[in-house]
Amino acid sequence: YNREGDLFFVLFFVFLLGTYNGLTCGCVDVDWDTKNVLTGSADNSCRLWNCETGKQLALLKTNSAVRICGFDSSGNIIMFSTDKQMGYQCFLNYFDLRDPQQIEDNQPYLSVPCNESKITSAVWGPLGEFVIAGHENGEMNQYCAKVCAFYDEHTKQINDIQTSVDLTMLISASKDCTAKVCVENPVPSAISPIMDHVVMGGGQEAMEVTTTSTRIGKFEARFFHAAFEEEFGRVKGHFGPINCVAFHPDGKSYSSGGEDGYVRIHYFDPQYFDFELEE
Repeated sequence: YNREGDLFFVLFFVFLLGTYNGLTCGCVDVDWDTKNVLTGSADNSCRLWNCETGKQLALLKTNSAVRICGFDSSGNIIMFSTDKQMGYQCFLNYFDLRDPQQIEDNQPYLSVPCNESKITSAVWGPLGEFVIAGHENGEMNQYCAKVCAFYDEHTKQINDIQTSVDLTMLISASKDCTAKVCVENPVPSAISPIMDHVVMGGGQEAMEVTTTSTRIGKFEARFFHAAFEEEFGRVKGHFGPINCVAFHPDGKSYSSGGEDGYVRIHYFDPQYFDFELEE
């Protein structure tokens, strides 16, 4: 979602207002005022687009696939990570869009090597002061000009990191079957902007889907209380693993994307907002 919640983006870029052509997209972010869109791709590139017209504004070529990309809160600084593959190591790159020379020369003002394990998810911290990145080996690192903090929270690859609306909390989801609370499958997750709730997706790996039913595969969104870690609801609908979930900025709905090829938008009933977890 963008900040206002009137647009949402899917990774193959098919949405009601139009399409962006020229790439196979792997990651996407939109800036604060929904002016520009940033995409990263397995075609070894990171691209900047005009959100309204779909015009490509910049092309940054890399030596390996771009895994994660994002704008800082000002929309002036972008970051993206490259995969560790084909003999190239993983880098976290920073570009200042106010400096045309960086874009023209394809040279970041800062490039941080990640020698131990590649980055698989990342978000900007408050005020764009640092980036919090999840790694394939389950580590979480806080990057400024170098690694400035280390969190050993997971034992396997971190698939997703999302922040609360006020940037005071973050939630990470891992293949070690945890995302704040322990569940039975690797899960994507998101924090409600208005309630103390967390929604989690997930399901079996895609290669195992054909061998089980939708019920056994756990292709459903699960709701937990963020503080008490108690599950209080489930929503069915997808016919395959749920790869991503996101709350609308107003907290009145959420969307989920699955390997069944559908993006589903779910609006909460009035009873949801009156619900209180019994002690």
